[in-house]
Amino acid sequence: MTSIQRAGRVLAVGDIHGCLTAWDTLMTAVQLQPQDQVVTLGDYVDRGPDSKGVLERLVALHWQGQLIALRGNHELMMLRARHSERFALYHWLSAGGEETLASYTGGETRGGLTSIPEEHWNFIEKICVNWWETASHFFVHANAYSNLPLSQQPERMLFWQKFNRPTPHRSGKTMVCGHTSQKSGEPLNLGHAICIDTWVYGRGWLTCLDVTSGRVWQANQDGQFRMGWLDAFNPCNTYYH
Repeated sequence: MTSIQRAGRVLAVGDIHGCLTAWDTLMTAVQLQPQDQVVTLGDYVDRGPDSKGVLERLVALHWQGQLIALRGNHELMMLRARHSERFALYHWLSAGGEETLASYTGGETRGGLTSIPEEHWNFIEKICVNWWETASHFFVHANAYSNLPLSQQPERMLFWQKFNRPTPHRSGKTMVCGHTSQKSGEPLNLGHAICIDTWVYGRGWLTCLDVTSGRVWQANQDGQFRMGWLDAFNPCNTYYH
């Protein structure tokens, strides 16, 4: 979808995966201003320790009017676990859903899906979108076929396809995505396509990119943050929040 763009920065954030400490540290480092717009690229839940806390932060940012939230494949699995047959639940639990449920039940998974508040289900199912675009960039969770408009992209491409050095999109816009973890901890910039999933749940970093200036902020689960520039990523000193 295309939306009215605010006058401030457009800040894209990669896969969070329940890493609330990294998210809070990142938002402090970025110093979010009222006119800024945050575009989160999906995969808010699973694997990390506090999916509940992450969703609480995102819901609050949505009600402030500053968030464009995309769905990731982990949100799809979570929704299917709620609405589909038992196999979908097992699939989600094995992909990190156990950690998500534990964040709602204080460490136990026996509370099941009923422990997740309706506000969080509503956010994932009705507020999150599959893609978003500005005049110069488009944002997806995983990838996009270069020869198809965003409205015609199949689910497997938007949510599941690895980065795999995509070709430039027909729109001429720069693609910003997550999903494919960069184990180096650094964004992968091809010019026409940028992947900012930098493996925060695996001892990497959570990345925020100002898509206009190319400024990059990163934070991790130890409460550290660092800054750099996309074109020549050489982070400044690492700081503790």
